[in-house]
Amino acid sequence: MRVYNMETTTLDQIKDKYYGVIGTPERDRLERDLETLRIGLKIRSAREKKDMTQEELANRINKKRSFISKVENDGENLTIKTLFDIVERGLGGKLNIQVEL
Repeated sequence: MRVYNMETTTLDQIKDKYYGVIGTPERDRLERDLETLRIGLKIRSAREKKDMTQEELANRINKKRSFISKVENDGENLTIKTLFDIVERGLGGKLNIQVEL
């Protein structure tokens, strides 16, 4: 019988190793990029829960379907005003923004 010594590595340890610790420029860029992806995924998830198409959501906020697709896929260049429009006008939800120092 073989016994394996397997160590568990956390995602934060992997990010520390390959991108540096939090506070370094490359790691901070990675964390911002991941957060924009999370925003897009949350918007997609909320839209799907409302059984809405991208076209329907876009029409509610006077944007093109391709804009909603881009937001859901990468979330980049999204203004706070547009984020409020998507969540509140488009999805009928409430947006809460948190700032941590």
